[in-house]
Amino acid sequence: MYGGFTGKLLRVDLTSGQVKVEDTNMEWAREYIGGQGLATRYFVDEVDPKVDPYDESNELIIAPGPLTGTSAPTASRYMVVTKSPLTGTITRSNSGGYFGARLKHSGFDMIIIKGRSDKPVYLYINNGEANLHDASNIWGKDVFETTDELEKVYGKNMSVACIGPAGENLVRFASIMNDRHRAAGRNGVGAVMGSKKLKAIVAVGGKVPKIAHPEMYSEILKRSLRKIKENPVTSQGLTKFGTEVLVNIINKSGIYTNRNLTESGDDPYAEYVSGETLAETYLLHNQPCFACPIACGRVVKYNERISEGPEYESTWALGPNVGIHDLYFVIAANDNADRLGYDTISAGLTISAAMELYENGKIPDKDVGPTKPKFGNAAALLEMSNTLAYRNGFGNKLAEGSLRLGEMYGDPDVSMSVKGQEIAAYDPRGAWGIGLEYATSNIGGSHMRAYTISNEILGVEPVSDPVKFDGKAELVKYVQDFTEIMDCSGLCQFPSFALNIDDYIDLINAVTGFDYTKEEILMAAERNWNLERLFNLKAGIKPEDDTLPRRLLEVPIPSGPRKGTIIPLKELIKEYYKVRGWDEEGIPTKEKISELNLDFYFD
Repeated sequence: MYGGFTGKLLRVDLTSGQVKVEDTNMEWAREYIGGQGLATRYFVDEVDPKVDPYDESNELIIAPGPLTGTSAPTASRYMVVTKSPLTGTITRSNSGGYFGARLKHSGFDMIIIKGRSDKPVYLYINNGEANLHDASNIWGKDVFETTDELEKVYGKNMSVACIGPAGENLVRFASIMNDRHRAAGRNGVGAVMGSKKLKAIVAVGGKVPKIAHPEMYSEILKRSLRKIKENPVTSQGLTKFGTEVLVNIINKSGIYTNRNLTESGDDPYAEYVSGETLAETYLLHNQPCFACPIACGRVVKYNERISEGPEYESTWALGPNVGIHDLYFVIAANDNADRLGYDTISAGLTISAAMELYENGKIPDKDVGPTKPKFGNAAALLEMSNTLAYRNGFGNKLAEGSLRLGEMYGDPDVSMSVKGQEIAAYDPRGAWGIGLEYATSNIGGSHMRAYTISNEILGVEPVSDPVKFDGKAELVKYVQDFTEIMDCSGLCQFPSFALNIDDYIDLINAVTGFDYTKEEILMAAERNWNLERLFNLKAGIKPEDDTLPRRLLEVPIPSGPRKGTIIPLKELIKEYYKVRGWDEEGIPTKEKISELNLDFYFD
């Protein structure tokens, strides 16, 4: 048996109520690195690409990586793989905290969930055994209440992943929340869990993964921790100010945006919502995930209530993006998202789309009630951040996401999304790598499938001029493939500010014993990327969906250091397809498919 794996996976059929254990396909594990890649291999083998995301035959796969639960730095991550109700694409959404490690310690490499229960249930896993329990008494409770109730039954020496009212009510961007505040947030994975009537998963266990090469691992671990400690981003910036340390940096770079991306380039009030300001006002202390030496999480206090966050993306989406620069209201809205269980990015951009539609006269007063959704209206933000989770009133329309909301009112261009998923807090007109990443991401608009902001803004090697065409497609492909390696491993992406790809490969080899060469593991990452692409093509996602919102293609940045810039996306896409080894239409060629051993999935 390789290190880092338990060799067992758990299958749960919610329709029949059967729970069974089977052996992990270790040949697939090596071919796809494990974790997210392994989950994707199982998913495409078992799920029809045309399936409705809410159909009981859609699977929900929860998979820690081979390094998850070890002492490797940030070894906390798990992935959720399913078909998204927001985009119709295959998706993966990851989270940290402690649940991923607990799941691995409970004895399983992944959980494959299918079917639909006729009543609410939760899954209890403990040291290689699992069973389903009635969840009627916690159905309808929020994330914190659900976790509290399960802790009363099982104590605190365990971890809970659950959905809140947003997941129960099939909000298309509902999250799976774990450890109260950590979120597998994007693409509506919580709605898929809710459609199956699965309220929660409780993980207990003490089976720490074995290390294939202990002496090698010890040396690599020491080297990695030293690099993280010596790097100012991972040892100071993120630790002291959290991810919100980016606010002033991104604003000064000219790609911070306001008011549903109608304003961009120079925000004079950005510092009011920065990590520095949070540290001076509401911050109590920082909070690490499992095995994390960085501890970027924020524990805050407002109105005598203790909460966590907000992260950089959440601050922007629920703050400047809706015209608000008061951290109090951002924290309150973020707390609503954690308690009710939904993605802050999609929620914020759906609310901002509603505000733009309303101010442009597209939404009548009768649809929204007495609290008018105007930019800067904090009362409207807090109201909508609550009602959308319950689908109450206008919240029922917000729960569909910004693209469908725009279509309801005759203006889909108001949606700042790609393939239906809302983009993040970086204006692609002034950072072409992140723009190309948004457009080509298999899961829709995402900043976490290739965080080229590191290379374009933050000085991480290989450094790239944000608005230089040459080499941009090559950079995006490389960072996408590197990100696949990080995501499959079970490590967070933040150590990559200090660690390079060779450090990640060394850690993976020492733990698993796979002994990848750099070329082998990069090919495995490319295999994962192409397999998702093939699934999406079969699902009806078209290459012409590799684009950006019209506003970002036609209107230059209006102010600031990047004033007047626009992204040459058509030319970048053409070059990207070539670099990927796809044809001019964006279809992987037969030669590329054969090279990656994906012939089994190629028509």
